[in-house]
Amino acid sequence: MTYKQKCSHHGWALLELLVVSVSLADELVCRHRGDLENPQLSKDGDIILGGIFSLHSSWKERQETYTHKPLWNFRDFQTAQAMLFAIEEINNSTNLLPGISLGYKIYDTCGSMAKSVKVALALANDNEVAPVHSDTPCTRPAQVQAIMGDTASSTTMVIATVIGPFQIPQVRKINDLINHISKTYYSLVTQADKSKGLAQLVRHFGWTWVGALRSDNDYGNKGMAIFTEAAQQLGICLEYSVSFFRTDPRSKIQKIIEMMKHSTSKVIIAFLTFPEMDMLMNNLSPHNFTGYQWVGSEGWIIDSQTAEKDRNHILDGAIGLSIPRAHVSGLREFILNLKPLNLMENTMLAEFWEALFNCKFKQSNSTTENQTECTGNEDLSGLQKSFIDMSLMAIFNNVYKGVYAVAHAFHNFLVSNSTVLQLHVILQHIRKIHFKTKEGDEVYFNENGDPPAKYDIIHWQPIGNGVVDFVTVGLYDASLPADKQLIMLSMQVPVSVCSEKCPPGTRKVLQKGKPVCCYDCIRCAEGEISNTTGLVILNPEFWSNDRRDACVKKHEVYLSFEEIMGALLTAASLFGTCMTAVVAFIFFRHRKTPIVRANNSELSFLLLFSLTLCFLCSLTFIGRPSEWSCMLRHTAFGITFVLCISCVLGKTMVVLMAFRASLPGSNVMKWFGPTQQRLSVLAFTLIQVVICILWLTISPPFPFKNFKEIKDKIILECALGSTVGFWAVLGYIGLLATLCFILAFLARKLPDNFNDAKFITFSMLIFCAVWITFIPAYVSSPGKFSVAVEIFAILASSFGLLICIFIPKCYIILLRPEKNTKKNMMGKGAAKTT
Repeated sequence: MTYKQKCSHHGWALLELLVVSVSLADELVCRHRGDLENPQLSKDGDIILGGIFSLHSSWKERQETYTHKPLWNFRDFQTAQAMLFAIEEINNSTNLLPGISLGYKIYDTCGSMAKSVKVALALANDNEVAPVHSDTPCTRPAQVQAIMGDTASSTTMVIATVIGPFQIPQVRKINDLINHISKTYYSLVTQADKSKGLAQLVRHFGWTWVGALRSDNDYGNKGMAIFTEAAQQLGICLEYSVSFFRTDPRSKIQKIIEMMKHSTSKVIIAFLTFPEMDMLMNNLSPHNFTGYQWVGSEGWIIDSQTAEKDRNHILDGAIGLSIPRAHVSGLREFILNLKPLNLMENTMLAEFWEALFNCKFKQSNSTTENQTECTGNEDLSGLQKSFIDMSLMAIFNNVYKGVYAVAHAFHNFLVSNSTVLQLHVILQHIRKIHFKTKEGDEVYFNENGDPPAKYDIIHWQPIGNGVVDFVTVGLYDASLPADKQLIMLSMQVPVSVCSEKCPPGTRKVLQKGKPVCCYDCIRCAEGEISNTTGLVILNPEFWSNDRRDACVKKHEVYLSFEEIMGALLTAASLFGTCMTAVVAFIFFRHRKTPIVRANNSELSFLLLFSLTLCFLCSLTFIGRPSEWSCMLRHTAFGITFVLCISCVLGKTMVVLMAFRASLPGSNVMKWFGPTQQRLSVLAFTLIQVVICILWLTISPPFPFKNFKEIKDKIILECALGSTVGFWAVLGYIGLLATLCFILAFLARKLPDNFNDAKFITFSMLIFCAVWITFIPAYVSSPGKFSVAVEIFAILASSFGLLICIFIPKCYIILLRPEKNTKKNMMGKGAAKTT
């Protein structure tokens, strides 16, 4: 099968510029194996998969005479073998791509970004380069139909840019699908979830003051940027965050080490790839750099080579996120069954065997001295090298699943009876795959081309002789709700904070010029507490205790029957009620006597009834306010007092009319007889009833919790609702009282021996004085005292009316009965001048 790739000369010019740029920036010294026309490992097939792996690794240090020679990267060689194992399984399968064989072309990039670009160009268009000033399209078919990419994010991004125009799908070893339909690079969704997972892991252990190291490449810089943002949201502060690369001079690494030694944070976040971690460990070995908690990314956290080189136990107890562990049956046997004698024509495999056993074949061009001769029958099982280490089986499994993902996509494409191979359609099929491996693992990609973000939490537990047991102590699953993403087993960890946690009862105050994790502790203010969960601003219904470490419910304050003031006011109210009842009883027993009959007995009894209600309505102001009591207390008070004042006003008008009626030719009493007196009292009262109904309908009084008056208590009171309604009720009472006072004052010196207007005048004077002084006292009294003031005003004015109007009559009835005669009542006295 072939696929015609076309690109404009502008696109090739851009790619050539990219190759030149990365070549100039790359400090890697790569030993070239073969050339771009001849891959290091290859096999023909109907569908060819490309492989880009860093089978060798080497670097030189600037301003140093020491230079590494190229070394075998056994990890990536194992990864390449996992790809071959998957291809062999698929070719032997009768269910997946039956009758179609998979081939491969694998190139060694030596970790060089520049060579990665060249390899990508070779795989994309078989090295054909159109002239820059030519409109001739590229016509050479692509060598491969899919590519298994490098681990490094930076290399992958460059490769993605190169093969983007060709729409060749690329699958990385960490199981990310790279989308090349657009010219832009893929979204780092898995990277983001991984970085956020590390931030949650750090916060889980309470580490708020940490240092950070990162690889100076796309992997480290982007990963640390996402971690930093997530850490800030979780209240984690970074004391330092520095980057370095494997090619940096040793002097730079030494400066970083000195900075780490002089820092106060005891937790180090290492967002590093293996080469940078290896370089860092080599430079840390001469230093006594123990006692630090390392938190690692998947780039090194389960790398047995890193653990093996940590002779000084610098990384003991390290913890971090790792790709979930996996097992691929038959893969270990396939890798360890490698025999170069069967593939001696492949120079790279022969050299690999020589490096593995430190020997050389007779045909080899190796010039290394003191080497034994290779027989080809050496036993791999006895080796102590990283090639036989299967701790990276999770990465091998991802390569294995990646090959199967591509195979399933081609299978689904061919099942659809398509005859022309279109790679952009293959890419769409890869996005839609969903299958299970033979081990039962589900494989699928989300809309961003990423697998589900699930990571094991690995803890380094040394077991002696330089061997580290990578123990799984938790799980991070980004697909779960935020509060359930991190699942951890309990374990002992060190403390790393800039400032110790504030003890209960104190709060944080940031130190000037320092990060938010550096603070002083001061005593909490009133209304605040701090406990194990931190500073708490209390609900208005609660208050802080003296130690400021616990909240106590505020005491509710209201005028109750149990307290002394409430009991005294209740007793006064009941006494007034009883006193009124006694007066009524006396008047009833002597209802036929002249003094009772002369004072309009009907209005007198109605007045006594209303005074009884006035005394009793004061009780509604005592006790816990409720919705009904708040509405009842003011309306009952307003209506009963108007009824009371209406009766007094009626009695006053009777006195005036009676004097007018005694004048010759006057018939005024027929216009203000008993019926008119009743109607006047009813009319005056109904006006107040209407006012109260309007008040209750529009905005009635309601129970209210006052938190502002007294800071450590809750005042339970009745809010007025409509203040207009309240003052309308009081104003109407005041209006009637003023009118009554004026009329009584005018009638006070009428010539009767017993002139009721005198007593009414005095009672109204007391009434008005009480309520005039009530207003400022009510407004200025706090809490329950305002209620007490209002009750006192009600009782005082009620007692004033009762005593001034009825007690003199009772005195005559009980103690001076000789004056209780009609003759005495009708006697005239000399008129007195004012």
